[in-house]
Amino acid sequence: MTEKKAWNMNGFLALLGILLLGIAGGYMVYRHQILLAISLIFVAFILITGITVVQPNNAAVVIFFGKYIGTIRDNGIYLTVPLSTRKKVSLRVRNFNSAKLKVNDVEGNPIEIAAVVVFKVIDSAKAVFDVDNYEEFVEIQSETALRHVATKYPYDNFAEEGLSLRGNAEEIANELSLELQARLQLAGVEVLEARLTHLAYSTEIASAMLQRQQASAILAARKMIVEGAVGMAQMAIEQLENEGVVQLDDERKVQMINNLMVAIVSDRSAQPVINTGTLY
Repeated sequence: MTEKKAWNMNGFLALLGILLLGIAGGYMVYRHQILLAISLIFVAFILITGITVVQPNNAAVVIFFGKYIGTIRDNGIYLTVPLSTRKKVSLRVRNFNSAKLKVNDVEGNPIEIAAVVVFKVIDSAKAVFDVDNYEEFVEIQSETALRHVATKYPYDNFAEEGLSLRGNAEEIANELSLELQARLQLAGVEVLEARLTHLAYSTEIASAMLQRQQASAILAARKMIVEGAVGMAQMAIEQLENEGVVQLDDERKVQMINNLMVAIVSDRSAQPVINTGTLY
């Protein structure tokens, strides 16, 4: 089913014509031409059933005895097919806030996730005829797509490879929007935006995962400190040898590197030790 334009004409002119038919029918009653009067009044009654009012950013889907006639999108008052029914469909931009869903990420960790979906109807015929209730359809499909996307990625990527729900919010939102658009196209709905509004570990593992995050942060910091310490020790030895300040054999180099590494990597300030003898 695809939306098409329904026949319609200016409603004010139609109301004027209906009023004139009514006046003419009354005049025929006065002239005792009852049959003609009944015919005119009957025509006026039939025509008035085709009067419809369309509000701004709304559409009227016209159905004539079970057949789809078309859609009126322009706001105002119109005369369309008499004896037809009109279903109103909102074309406004709307939000859907999903509930907090409890799902397992790709690593099996239970997480809580929620999203907001911004959408609008772009095909009123599909919204009315292809699904029972397009608003309910949007809600169910949004939660289904959110669950599917959440199970494809880890909550956090400790290995720093690939995407994660927490670290790549923009990419996750784009993928969620594309999947939602594919699902909601059937209902004539366009997805304008989809964003995560809530993301957290479930309460039963939140404490353990917090410790894991802290441990990962400590390891990353230690790795950076060790890399810097090695570079500083290497530069110190090279500078001493290049300037000819002192010539060190392998054993003295190892001792110096050891002292520098301890001083740089240690959590506490290094305590100086005065050597009054030889290095040995």
